[in-house]
Amino acid sequence: MAILWGMQTTTTIPETTKSPSTLWTIDASHSHVGFQVRHLMISNVRGEFTKLGGTVHWDPEKPEQTRIDVEIDVDSINTREEKRDAHLKSPDFFDAAAFPKIAFVSRGVGKRKDGALELVGDLTIRGTSRVVVLDVEGPTPTQTDPWGNVRLGASARTTIKRSDFGMTWNSALETGGVLVGDEIKIELEVELVRAK
Repeated sequence: MAILWGMQTTTTIPETTKSPSTLWTIDASHSHVGFQVRHLMISNVRGEFTKLGGTVHWDPEKPEQTRIDVEIDVDSINTREEKRDAHLKSPDFFDAAAFPKIAFVSRGVGKRKDGALELVGDLTIRGTSRVVVLDVEGPTPTQTDPWGNVRLGASARTTIKRSDFGMTWNSALETGGVLVGDEIKIELEVELVRAK
């Protein structure tokens, strides 16, 4: 049992010897990195990052040996409001000029009691790294597209606090509470292509 981010998790990551795994690359055009945050204490604002890339080493026989390395382009943030996107790229939040990439590097994969996978890794935002745990749905069975590429997909979710990554800007409301929530919900839809 491991202590992650001040919380206890039942994820077990076995110590194993390395085995051959298949290399997969992220198909960004069929993948999605979305997030939502509370606004004015009354609604959730959603956004996404549209540019990402990375690799996954996956052996279905030994999922605990999965290795994942992902980078997300901060400048690709999109909340459907240009002024808000510009503010999010500023030093008040992501500081895209100084820290243009968000990175995730896996530490290991464990199985919950219900058989679902949990992915543990280091998430780096604004030069600060924290251990996060993602609940994974999948991976799916493989499919071959009309051009002969072998593909599979997976979904993942986690929740972080932006203040843990140095994003503490806020504004107090006259009626109590704050303008922007600290808790960020992250949802991922990833499609992978097997390297040839």
